[in-house]
Amino acid sequence: MKRSLKLTVAVALAIGSTSVYATNGVNLIGMGAQSRGMGGVGIGMPWGAESGLPNPALISSVEATEVSFGGTFFMPKVSTDGGNTNPAFGGKMEDSEADMFVVPEVGFAMKATDNFYWGIGMWGASGLGVDYRDATNNGTSQMVTNYQALQLAVPLTGQFGGFSIGIAPVLNYGALDTQWNTSYDPATGEPTSAVGAGVSQDLSFGANLGLAYQTGGFTFGAVYKSGIKMEYKGQPALDPDILMSYGIMDVTENRLDVPAEYGLGFSYAFGGNHTIALDAKTIKYGDAKGWKEFGWKNQNVVALGYQFATPVWAVRAGYNYGKAPIENMDVSNPMNGNPSRNYFNAVGFPATVEQHVTVGGSYYFNKKMGLDLAFTYAPEKKTEYDSFDPAFNPVVITTKHSQTAFTAGLNFKF
Repeated sequence: MKRSLKLTVAVALAIGSTSVYATNGVNLIGMGAQSRGMGGVGIGMPWGAESGLPNPALISSVEATEVSFGGTFFMPKVSTDGGNTNPAFGGKMEDSEADMFVVPEVGFAMKATDNFYWGIGMWGASGLGVDYRDATNNGTSQMVTNYQALQLAVPLTGQFGGFSIGIAPVLNYGALDTQWNTSYDPATGEPTSAVGAGVSQDLSFGANLGLAYQTGGFTFGAVYKSGIKMEYKGQPALDPDILMSYGIMDVTENRLDVPAEYGLGFSYAFGGNHTIALDAKTIKYGDAKGWKEFGWKNQNVVALGYQFATPVWAVRAGYNYGKAPIENMDVSNPMNGNPSRNYFNAVGFPATVEQHVTVGGSYYFNKKMGLDLAFTYAPEKKTEYDSFDPAFNPVVITTKHSQTAFTAGLNFKF
């Protein structure tokens, strides 16, 4: 049964996406074009069927039945020198060829009774990846990484006066591929050995719990998302025997868990047309197996959004900030694994962007159908990480990362 479920979800992901490239660490800043147009707010801002994953309590905003579907086109720009800046050995900035990805999303929610709502949806939730396989700078190790997660959620919500409480069982599909060259011919510079095992996959369950309270123009929300245990067999980046040779200890074989998350949010509608919203959340990378062994920290994220809406159209703008969960670790002791952690984070998993500016809008063809659009821009973040070359000479790895993304969706109300 688990194998057939895995195949089904894998096919669905393959149709919509070859990979995912995310923003708050490895997580998307928001689900759907409406949320992304307002900086990713969704904990205290009701989005109907699109709320099934961000805060299941808020599907209580659906009047009858609502269906939404769409997708995001991500265009990241990542480059690194891998710590090698010597032109005689191919030292230069190299661009990752992983620069165009598609993230699918679909949601359904309906009012079953006066007090009970339910729904189902599938969202590309997180991911990260680079592709340096054709790089001529051997400082990159010709590294290729590809992490992605797709979540299927079934929100179940009860409403009692102004209060709503929702729970969404979550099925998380994850895929991971990591590979890199480990040695080179000193005469030709050609790679002589490499590690890699192809794509590893897993399915596992978690749950999201949401609360909401609405009074007048105010909506308050709270959400808790459980961590999800994920295992990716055969991946060299999670193999304790391989990582021990780089000085990285305490790795639990195969584990790269979905981190737990919690947050609060509110929105306020006023003047008939205006809405402001604010979310604050924490993503617990520092407590999640796999991430914490590579030195990732818990990430605090703040999202702020504004909307002006009429019965025919709406415009939105937002800002999202989250300090990068990876940082330049102390390498004064070259044997503690931090030089290698800095290298793998900077070259293979550069989750370094911190600021996101967003705009968006909607056009309602009629009371039953609307088109939503959003544009997200993460300005370039240049980071420097200390490490050592194979001869234990100190080096500085420079990585640059920026993103643009377009999101489009259709909403239907019945």
